[in-house]
Amino acid sequence: MSHAIDYYFTPASPWTYLGHARFSAIAKAAGATVRVRPIDFGAVFPVSGGLPLGKRAPQRQAYRLIDLARISRHLDVELNTRPKFFPVACDDAAKLIIATDLHDGTERAMALCATVFAAVWVQERNIADPKVLEALSAECGLAPRRCDQAQSQAVQERYEDYTQQAIDSQVFGAPSYVLEGEIFWGQDRLDFLERALRHQPPTKGA
Repeated sequence: MSHAIDYYFTPASPWTYLGHARFSAIAKAAGATVRVRPIDFGAVFPVSGGLPLGKRAPQRQAYRLIDLARISRHLDVELNTRPKFFPVACDDAAKLIIATDLHDGTERAMALCATVFAAVWVQERNIADPKVLEALSAECGLAPRRCDQAQSQAVQERYEDYTQQAIDSQVFGAPSYVLEGEIFWGQDRLDFLERALRHQPPTKGA
């Protein structure tokens, strides 16, 4: 038996980007299975009471920029706090990650996540542009047809299903790591997730 972690996020989340490499390393060291779950926060926020960034109070938006810079320095992870293409529509990027997970497996999907996140927060590339997604897919060595498969009805249904799973699990922000029904929200909770992986027995069949 091994642990399984549901990894809920949106491809445009800077916090997900900041924690992605560390989360991947923690899960690998624990021998845990990662279930990659990009979701639509446009559907989650109305249920959870969250607000899109542009609708948050000015002082919250200002503090977010300070905190992003502070955490980026602390982790020594490069990040542009005001990238050219943000906010950005990321449904197509999310569905490309899902298609990759379905056809190429979790490891390749996690590698694509890292590439997509860096495209937004380091390279200032527009992940809403199909040509950019094609280029990112190629950079990850994925089959050219993966972008077409990302637009399939099966992938759309899975995207909607993952979003509903997140809502049912009480997820309200990105990234959220759900272990045995317990939510660890934010890359700054990875210490607690790592501790739980060491001390919490996995559910049978997980």
